[in-house]
Amino acid sequence: MSASLPTVSGTPEAPRAAEEGRVPVVPHTSSPRLVATLAVAGAIAGLVLVLVHQWTEPRILEHQARVLDEAVVEVLSGPSSTRTFFLVDGAFTAEPPAAADTASADRVYVGFDAGGAPVGVALAAAEPGFQDVIRLIFGYDPAGGAVLGMKVLESKETPGLGDKIEKDSSFVAEFRGVVAPLLGVKQGAGSGGDDEIDMITGATISSRAIIDIINHRLEAVEADVQALWRSAPAAPSMAGGLP
Repeated sequence: MSASLPTVSGTPEAPRAAEEGRVPVVPHTSSPRLVATLAVAGAIAGLVLVLVHQWTEPRILEHQARVLDEAVVEVLSGPSSTRTFFLVDGAFTAEPPAAADTASADRVYVGFDAGGAPVGVALAAAEPGFQDVIRLIFGYDPAGGAVLGMKVLESKETPGLGDKIEKDSSFVAEFRGVVAPLLGVKQGAGSGGDDEIDMITGATISSRAIIDIINHRLEAVEADVQALWRSAPAAPSMAGGLP
């Protein structure tokens, strides 16, 4: 009875080594060397991510600011100039104290005509929709209590259905001149009231989300916006985009 030959399983040389009566030598990788290699690769990958972020962030912020600027003009029907007002100590002001945290402060955008008279206030807002958070901006006339226009800034609602909140021109047009608070009704079931919005068939959740976002935003800042409007906000000294 012959002695069994030693083998090493899991290597390509195992069958041949068994025939020749020898055990193949498996290369040994040093643990410190492996750790060092992984550390260097991780450091390089991290550096690349940091550099890409530093390069793209200002461009992203610039694009977002441009989109917001254009949206404010759109929902206020083309004012001659606009000005940002920050909510500080319970009141909107265009000139907050130097110590005020304007980065996180609530804000609104007031539009002015060529003569410097205010024509409306644009308010941004966001709340969950059917799929994800919906971000929008809308224009508002504090004097008459009417919404002047609405534009969706960001949405991930279902393509072909929920995304009609921004692509269906007839639905978007309903937000021009409608009186707040808004009332969502099924198509064909409304009474013709000046506060009614016909919701999109097949996308009633997304439609109602738009209505709720606007109503909730006005509920939160209506008193402060009215106080700002009564104070006769002044147009910027030079016409242009959002300061």
